[in-house]
Amino acid sequence: QVQLVESGGGSVQAGGSLRLSCEVSRYTHRRSCMGWFRQAPGKEREGVAIILTDDGGSYYADSVKGRFTISQDNAKNTVYLKMNSLKPEDSAMYYCAARWGVPDVTWCTAFADFGSWGQGTQVTVSS
Repeated sequence: QVQLVESGGGSVQAGGSLRLSCEVSRYTHRRSCMGWFRQAPGKEREGVAIILTDDGGSYYADSVKGRFTISQDNAKNTVYLKMNSLKPEDSAMYYCAARWGVPDVTWCTAFADFGSWGQGTQVTVSS
């Protein structure tokens, strides 16, 4: 059983920054997509960013492009989401997820078919 554990959430004022971490117990495939998703109360879950585990190729939702950066430390089995210039509309529960065994990052840009999920970490941005 693969486990994903998120951390780093919290409360910040608009314009502030946070860095989320996702520790992965093990990778089942060398080439996989790790993604960050978020869900605000009453809203559908939204894909935020993805990264390909072997070459670091990344993709972002338009809503966060230029403000968020996804990265990884494969030695630590950890994926990060650095969030800058936070806005109140970024407030949500943030989840880490994995889609195992993909040919390339384009297989993940629809933010679909992610099979392993963490429990989430709350981000609250006040105006």
